[in-house]
Amino acid sequence: MTLDEYNGFCASLPHTTHVVQWGGAHVWKVGGKVFAIGGWNEGAGLSVTFKVSDMAFDILKEQPGLRPAPYLASRGMKWIQRISGETMDAGGLRDYIRESHRLIAAKLTRAVRKDLGLPA
Repeated sequence: MTLDEYNGFCASLPHTTHVVQWGGAHVWKVGGKVFAIGGWNEGAGLSVTFKVSDMAFDILKEQPGLRPAPYLASRGMKWIQRISGETMDAGGLRDYIRESHRLIAAKLTRAVRKDLGLPA
């Protein structure tokens, strides 16, 4: 997945906003909360960080090309960083980004979800 493909996909999800911050990372948010972070991985291409369920975290953190997300996972948060496509292709990555969006949106306050037109 290229940076343009990543940004295009994230933009296609409901009620998202985009900002470039943290040294050039492409950060996508829903309701002001981060659901995906895309950046360059030591010259090896695009790395993407996303929130996952507890079970997915336990499985994915051991897979080649994936790792607990630096900074986030060390603070007990269940975020994975895809650093290569060894075990997760672009389609799988899109599925996990979509699920991250859903997980973050579900944690927004009822009022924010209502304002954005998201399901309760």
